Amino acid sequence: QVQLVESGGGLVQPGGSLSLSCTASGSIFSVSVMGWYRQAPGKQRELVGTINGGSSTNYADSVKGRFAVSRDNAKNTVYLQMNSLKHEDTAVYYCNAVLQTRSWGSWGNYWGQGTQVTVSS
Repeated sequence: QVQLVESGGGLVQPGGSLSLSCTASGSIFSVSVMGWYRQAPGKQRELVGTINGGSSTNYADSVKGRFAVSRDNAKNTVYLQMNSLKHEDTAVYYCNAVLQTRSWGSWGNYWGQGTQVTVSS
């Protein structure tokens, strides 16, 4: 079975930085797009940023210029570097990956367990 394991969440002051990592493991044949989503209190889950196999990225307007998504294909790992953090960035951050578990299989959407990021003075 496929698992996405996240790490790096925690408490940080406004203006500070934090890095998140997420590694996909298990029965994986191929990984396509990977990325990050978040859900703040009282709000719906929203896009943070994604990166495809060609290293093309897509970011939410709210994080452009502050966050950066990168990946290590050999490790099936996606990273999220967060800089200039604001109170509004406080949320549970979820790792996402679109992947195949077998060569003839369809592409599936997989999620990590989520990691809390709290921005507070």
